[in-house]
Amino acid sequence: MAKPKNTSHSGAGQLRIIGGEWRSRKLDFPHVEGLRPTPDRVRETLFNWLAPHIGGAKVLDVFAGSGALFLEAMSRGAAKGVALDSNRDAISNIRENMGILRCTVGEVQQTDALRYLDATPSDTFDVVFLDPPFHKDLLKPACDLLEQRGWLADEAWVYTESELRPSELGLPTNWRLHREQKAGGVNYALWQREAVEAPTV
Repeated sequence: MAKPKNTSHSGAGQLRIIGGEWRSRKLDFPHVEGLRPTPDRVRETLFNWLAPHIGGAKVLDVFAGSGALFLEAMSRGAAKGVALDSNRDAISNIRENMGILRCTVGEVQQTDALRYLDATPSDTFDVVFLDPPFHKDLLKPACDLLEQRGWLADEAWVYTESELRPSELGLPTNWRLHREQKAGGVNYALWQREAVEAPTV
């Protein structure tokens, strides 16, 4: 979520949902330092990658920001979604946009992401989006907690955006890099988790 801002003259930015039920709907997001949605071209590529897996999926957006990835997933048929962000204005705006879209299968929480993930989950997720602020050392700890605390379905898909190349991230060893691309200074990648067998006693 934290790359150069792209805001309109009104002090708020605007995002467009690319596909699914709410295709072409335009939604505002607030002027919050460091916040902007994943660009349309990148989102389109990501959801092309995820096309066979998003329908009926349980989705977690850990650093939701504008809510662009979260709302795109909901538009494309995700069965359940949870969006997290620490910024009150960002969370309030996502809730407002969910109301506009009449989205009733999403949950939004204002919280510190790492604190939230450092808990025992009540459910597992099939698709997780990780687009944290850059240069704050948030991505690897979030990935480690997702794996260690049991947030992920056996063959979950995890999307990352980072300033580092995927090979430099040091993510859990049972995550297989499925696809990667680069747009400007942003490296984005899709990983698939391989289930880890419990040790025999």
